[in-house]
Amino acid sequence: MLLIAACAGLLCAPAAFGQHAEPPGALTHAAPAAQAAQAAVSPSMFSAATGAQPPALWRVVGLPRSSKPLTHFDITLLDGQNVLRVEADRSYANLVHDLPNVALAPGTQLRWRWRLQQPLRQADLRQRAGDDSPLKVCAMFDLPIEQLGLLERSLLRAGRSASGENLPTATLCYVWDATLAPGTLLKNAFTQRIRMIVLDSGEQHLGQWRAHAQDLAADFHRAFGEESAALPPLSGLLVGADADNTAGHSLGYVGDLTLSP
Repeated sequence: MLLIAACAGLLCAPAAFGQHAEPPGALTHAAPAAQAAQAAVSPSMFSAATGAQPPALWRVVGLPRSSKPLTHFDITLLDGQNVLRVEADRSYANLVHDLPNVALAPGTQLRWRWRLQQPLRQADLRQRAGDDSPLKVCAMFDLPIEQLGLLERSLLRAGRSASGENLPTATLCYVWDATLAPGTLLKNAFTQRIRMIVLDSGEQHLGQWRAHAQDLAADFHRAFGEESAALPPLSGLLVGADADNTAGHSLGYVGDLTLSP
């Protein structure tokens, strides 16, 4: 039951608490040579899609062995450009884009814009019953599994086996929340392997595009710095929305995700 409950967090992420061998400290960054490798790796652009389906390499991932509806992702023309439409209706799913363990260059920023049309007023990320979000953009990191506690390692391996996914050891999510103040940092209600930073809040900017540029190293250090002094490789990105815990309905749009120094 613990594993099934944890799957509601992200890609069947295991819920556990454990000890970590790596002491806190200053983040170490990729060598300058990593800039060339990073430049060759970028997620497929929603704006370049030629049909209603998200472009190649983006794939929908739901909960294993679950009858819950999947959040719907499709490409639509809005304000003269193709963007991703994200609609959750008592549903759960993530749109995932794997990356080949990218060593991030210093100062790398994840940039995107999003627009919320219909919020989830009953969401409360501080508790499991309200653990839903109308829009989230997440970066998945390949933190060495040896740095996790024994229980966490065991649950992660079980989760990978159950889901068929190479579940990340550390995931940083940026969310649009109903009430929490922008800048709020909190752990996922189901698993501490996911940390969340609130970027937009409430309904003041409903129907408006909001652009963001986040320093991944700085945000990782803020969220996971007590676990790792080094910035792990970036193993993937995802866009998601879920309304399964609150039985709600949300609608939003997301533009291209880019990585750049």
